[in-house]
Amino acid sequence: MRQDMPTPLQLLVETLPDRPRLVVFSDDWRRHPSSSQHLILQLLSRYRVDWVNTVGTHRPRLSLGDLRRGIEKLKGWTAGHGDSAPVAETPDPLAPVVHAPIHWPGFKTRAERMLNRLLLRRALAGVLNADPKPAAVITTVPITADLAASFPGLKWIYYCVDDFAEWPGLDGDTLRRMELDLLRHATTVICVSDVLKRRLAGLGIQAHLLTHGVELTHWQAVQRRPLCGPGRRPTLLYWGHADTRLDADILLHLTATCDVRMVGRYDEVDNRLVRQRGIAWTGPQPYERLPELASEADVLIMPYADLPVTRAMQPLKLKEYLATGLPVVATPLPANRAWGDAMDLTADPDHFAKLCLTRARRSLPDSQARARGRLANESWENKALQFEQWFMASKP
Repeated sequence: MRQDMPTPLQLLVETLPDRPRLVVFSDDWRRHPSSSQHLILQLLSRYRVDWVNTVGTHRPRLSLGDLRRGIEKLKGWTAGHGDSAPVAETPDPLAPVVHAPIHWPGFKTRAERMLNRLLLRRALAGVLNADPKPAAVITTVPITADLAASFPGLKWIYYCVDDFAEWPGLDGDTLRRMELDLLRHATTVICVSDVLKRRLAGLGIQAHLLTHGVELTHWQAVQRRPLCGPGRRPTLLYWGHADTRLDADILLHLTATCDVRMVGRYDEVDNRLVRQRGIAWTGPQPYERLPELASEADVLIMPYADLPVTRAMQPLKLKEYLATGLPVVATPLPANRAWGDAMDLTADPDHFAKLCLTRARRSLPDSQARARGRLANESWENKALQFEQWFMASKP
């Protein structure tokens, strides 16, 4: 009987030395771009990776968004049979093995935590105990606290990417408690913003700071459209998750003079924005298509409100926006201020709108273009090397 011939990539992998193993707990693999996925993609040639899809502490409600998300999770659970079996076979031998263990989307009560502890231990014992022993277990979510307590001999790395306790719709008190429990077992903590670093220092934790990177080659295809003349309304583009973190007043003000295009999933946004003429909601788009969409815009915008959750953020889109070469107008979040010489910052709705009009009609200032030269040192490859050095130096 004819045997299928191995692919060139499979032959290459067979020649690689035996790779150490990582276990990663984070957002669903490939559901949307995330910093953890960007980092792990850089490490796949050197590490075997078991990726565990997780749920948060958002209690399902009777909404279309929660219904869609529930269906997504059910599909993942049934594909993996609810245990540590992979979600699906993948033809790429360098891709992570993805697991989708069944667990309850709530950790508030003692009974809920006990249930999830039993479900997750049962589903993932084979993954966490498998040979070779994980070189590190990386988690971006505090809900792994009870697993860390159950497997104390492993090197647990807390990659703190957000202050999830401040996120709209999440159970903040529960996340705070579980984060404290997780920190007792974490051998190394890595965070993405100075605000998060200071918050962790207040808990007695000395965290490493690793800001997000950018895939510069991905954005090289962006071509700026002709400058906007007086007879055309500028097109402004935002991509990413839209929710109550956005400044509704700024967005509403922009529609008087500009057309706003919102790309990405949206929920719990101000109802005025959904109904407002001049704002188009296009829904999620593939990461691969974002450069094309950017080429159709005059200015990229980041109109976040000033809130505890946004002050702690390191927006993934920040360096992506800058890498396009397009004008960027944003509110002065702490993470944005570090790149204030490469874009325009204001929290005033009227000034925000005037800046968008000005930038749509003029070339990018030379000073901003020069400031963006620092992006050459911000590649995901460089970030992954630093990330790897820290988790490998950690002692269980």
